[in-house]
Amino acid sequence: MQNPNPQGSAGRLPPSLVAHLADQASSVEPQIDAVADAVVLALHEDLTPDGDLSAALVPADAVADGVLASRADGVLAGSACATEAFAQLSDAIEVVWLHSDGDRIAPGDVVATVRGPLAPILTAERTALNFLCRLSGVATTTARWVEAAGAARIWDTRKTTPGLRALERAAVRAGGGWNHRTNLSHWVMLKDNHLTGTDIVSAVASSRSLWPARTVHVECETLNQVRESLEAGADALLLDNMTPTSIITCVAEVHAHGERHGTRPLVEASGGITLDQVADYAATGVDCISTSALTNGAPSLDLGLDLDPDPQRGARA
Repeated sequence: MQNPNPQGSAGRLPPSLVAHLADQASSVEPQIDAVADAVVLALHEDLTPDGDLSAALVPADAVADGVLASRADGVLAGSACATEAFAQLSDAIEVVWLHSDGDRIAPGDVVATVRGPLAPILTAERTALNFLCRLSGVATTTARWVEAAGAARIWDTRKTTPGLRALERAAVRAGGGWNHRTNLSHWVMLKDNHLTGTDIVSAVASSRSLWPARTVHVECETLNQVRESLEAGADALLLDNMTPTSIITCVAEVHAHGERHGTRPLVEASGGITLDQVADYAATGVDCISTSALTNGAPSLDLGLDLDPDPQRGARA
């Protein structure tokens, strides 16, 4: 990942944003409690009210060996969720990962081995694969954007699957992307609707008064709004639905401010940017490009569980 605090003649980024970026620079794993909670809900919806009727027909002493394998090129993510799905059904299931989240995988690659009692393996199979395929799809899509963007960071958005935000944000990191604010409590973002009846300078001042340690992020649609935000001391600017030419002008204004004051706000481009266009927007000099395509538009990556057709019977070896 890129340096969380690029600097030069244009000045340093605000400390709150440097810390936010540094916190995610080395971790692609989701929080353990988020993994466990998501798997509990997923298994509940798959097993209510009477459990796995088909698996109940499997001999109780049948033991299976299998592999989780990729069917497509992509980036792995979601391994913790897959492991947790098996573990919540039986602590006798052993999952050994041969690849880690963030690894590039190809068709035929074995990403993990699975061994244990056959019935709970079959019960957990779809839940484990749903998480693994979905999150690997997010990581794979993110990796494509990161590769196309070059030096500019690719940021996710809050447009995530309800209940799965922490998992999808981790998958974005696995793909080489960066996370935007966690939720509405993380920092202040002043969009056009928030400015109804007030102005940027007043809104930033009120934000500082109420939450002095929080990042204040302002959405800008014009160069004049960028200038107002710089005057107000905003920590970050979201340049919304601007052309690359307009963004270049705004970035120059921000960098000139940084040269005068030693610090400058982070500059984000967003709004309708496609994968085909991202290189042009990255070339404008923005720090980040945010897109909901990382989560909203990501197709699942094809992975599957292949089991030995002749399960063992009796005690495990």
